[in-house]
Amino acid sequence: MKIFNTLSRTKEEFVPLEPGKVKMYVCGPTVYNYIHIGNARPMIVFDTVRRYFEYKGYDVNYVSNFTDVDDKIIKKAIEEGVDAHTISERYIAECKKDMEMMNVKPATTHPKATEEICGMLDMISELIEKGHAYVGGDGTVYFRTRSFKEYGKLSHKNLDDLQSGFREIKVTGEEDKEDPTDFVLWKPKKEGEPYWESPWCEGRPGWHIECSVMSKKYLGESIDIHAGGEDLVFPHHENEIAQSESANGKTFATYWMHNAFLNIDNKKMSKSLGNFFTVREISEKYDLQVLRFFMLSAHYRSPLNFSAELMEASKNGLERIRTAAQRQRDFLADAREGAILPGEQEACETARGFVTKFEEAMDDDFNTADAISAIFELVKLSNSTVSAESTKEYISFMKETLEKLCNVLGIITEVKEEILDSEIEKLIEERQQARKEKNFARADEIRNTLLEKGIVLEDTREGVKWKRA
Repeated sequence: MKIFNTLSRTKEEFVPLEPGKVKMYVCGPTVYNYIHIGNARPMIVFDTVRRYFEYKGYDVNYVSNFTDVDDKIIKKAIEEGVDAHTISERYIAECKKDMEMMNVKPATTHPKATEEICGMLDMISELIEKGHAYVGGDGTVYFRTRSFKEYGKLSHKNLDDLQSGFREIKVTGEEDKEDPTDFVLWKPKKEGEPYWESPWCEGRPGWHIECSVMSKKYLGESIDIHAGGEDLVFPHHENEIAQSESANGKTFATYWMHNAFLNIDNKKMSKSLGNFFTVREISEKYDLQVLRFFMLSAHYRSPLNFSAELMEASKNGLERIRTAAQRQRDFLADAREGAILPGEQEACETARGFVTKFEEAMDDDFNTADAISAIFELVKLSNSTVSAESTKEYISFMKETLEKLCNVLGIITEVKEEILDSEIEKLIEERQQARKEKNFARADEIRNTLLEKGIVLEDTREGVKWKRA
């Protein structure tokens, strides 16, 4: 298996730090609103990477954080007249709903920045003791960038040329910096902001320190893979390396993976351009499996253009796979027992060849576009060979093979139609009317229809009550 390593800018053979295990950290969202489709790309991409490692038999410890203290969260809280915790918890819950709809598996651990402050204070103190950080006059703590000789090795930037470009919020006391490229580890509180006690001042952490601390706590001082969007290469991931390796004295991550940007109709996504879409907004038009299929239709390192036309194409492609899977299920229900036929044996060998093509594509830096092509070849083979005359063993083999590959990509081949609360209420009203008209056959039919969709009705003295099974 080869991975393109941002650090070396080459594909490298994957060799885990510990045989059979993968320690992987992926930077998560800042939770101040619904996640947008730009957030969705790394979630889907690296969930797929994780799934493939698991498919290959690795035990994956997958950590992805929630940044739940940030200026945007505080701004939102002030606008709504609530505390920052209320905002972050609300949107963490909403993010998890979107992740579930995209079939993104929960991380092994989803740490939150506000719950890891003690670890941040410890690492900052250690960096100060080792001479890699210093305290300004107002209690702001800065990382001494020039103290880390390899600064710039990930982004391939020359420290002497760096005078700006950092995403740190300007804070009081910035004039205390020894060097313009030094960055904030701890900042003083402002009126109305959440804060924590520290040896330097009442305040809160800078953005970069949280990931260094959480990665160390949940994965160890050295990890296999650190991943995120390419916008995080500099300064966020560069600063993480400087902090972690200065504090721990060890290589932080062996492989650095970054997905490319997502554009909207060939333009950068921007609220000012009116082309900013949340995942929740997309879910009102499409099954989010379509969004997932779309995201995987291109290589993760290639820029991806989002458009209605491409989403429709993805919808059609996904439907083609699901139709083949449903066809397999339909024929399997009445399939005959008996020894697998010679023609079926040959088709099984062809199918195994497509599995090999799928694995070769995924082994080549997770080339999901070519992996999907292999699945389509399998679909074509299934459609041309699975029939009412096929043996049960052959149909089962084709069905399990298709499901196995789709599962690696997080594609669900069998979808139970979700029934909305409003539809349930409407059917209950229709059932009540049927009972009044003594049309008990129709009333029973509605009850059974709802039961098939996982809705249980209870006739009580207070009226009809329902619940999801």
